[in-house]
Amino acid sequence: MQKVLLSWSKNRKFSPLIYKPRTMKKILVLALMSFGAFAQQPLVSHLYTADPSAHLFQGKIYIYPSHDIDAGVKEDDMGSHFAMNDYHVFSQTTPAGPVTDHGVALKLADVPWAGKMLWAPDAAEANGQYYLYFPAKDKEGVFRIGVASSAKPEGPFKAEANYIPGTYSIDPCVFKDHDGSHYMYFGGIWGGQLQRWKMGHYMANDDSQPANEQPALMAKVAKLDKNMKVLAQNPRDVQILDASGKILLSSDHDRRFFEAVFVHQYQGKYYFSYSTGDTHNIAYATGTSPYGPFTYQGVILKPVKGWTNHHSIIEQNGKWYLYFHDVQLSGKTHLRNIKVTELKYRPDGSIETITAY
Repeated sequence: MQKVLLSWSKNRKFSPLIYKPRTMKKILVLALMSFGAFAQQPLVSHLYTADPSAHLFQGKIYIYPSHDIDAGVKEDDMGSHFAMNDYHVFSQTTPAGPVTDHGVALKLADVPWAGKMLWAPDAAEANGQYYLYFPAKDKEGVFRIGVASSAKPEGPFKAEANYIPGTYSIDPCVFKDHDGSHYMYFGGIWGGQLQRWKMGHYMANDDSQPANEQPALMAKVAKLDKNMKVLAQNPRDVQILDASGKILLSSDHDRRFFEAVFVHQYQGKYYFSYSTGDTHNIAYATGTSPYGPFTYQGVILKPVKGWTNHHSIIEQNGKWYLYFHDVQLSGKTHLRNIKVTELKYRPDGSIETITAY
């Protein structure tokens, strides 16, 4: 029996790709031949994917996204309808190349401490191992960050028996600094529960935000231990400042942090990028330390189709790329598809704003 998949060609028509399951383990999806067309089309079409965290490992691009499903859960402001239960890992040699689905890398059933909701993950390499960091609600309904490891970047990954002590909320991002140290960033408000930790402990029934004139809720950061499985220090606030050096306020929905942290370096500076949530931008701020503070600079990606906006940034062969998602395939905010487009810097290090459409 042969399966036929679809490939996007230069003339923007779908053409068949035939493969034999017994002899080919790799699934090629949307092998787009020109970057201009590629930037406008989903990378993966045979399942729904979101929150793409892209990394260069072993000379290839590996993408660690969420795997969206329609679980039949009613939509609400706390994200209950994002009821994902496994992760797939994808790879490609270049952002314009074909995509390989390596299959299920980790399942909810194989995470002893987790109860539900495998949301946006990230990955890192150290000690000859690959680590998958992921948020999930524990058996009491509290979001925590877990870690799983593998000898291969595509997995499969084996989860630790417990979540990482001292972690909470969602959207882990693990950044490797030039000295080999790794830092974990995390946090997300509303469904991500960060607001429930504003007093330093979990308050299950308190979803209130700071008053408008108070500092906005902040993402957290902590250095990871060398074993990559525990924090080496207590998490601290990531401050985002305006041009005058003042912390962004809770009322500043156009600029304040909401979720979806990603951190990278460019020309010696640290770039802290994130979603503004209910204003739907990917914004960024820059600083001179992985701990911050970071000074707000502008918008990387304007709102996409669908409520959420989530991204990652990589460099390959002197060019930079932004991986992101929207809802082109489904038109539904909880059934998303990952995409990629080129990212460009101005001579002063600022990033040109991207409009996806």
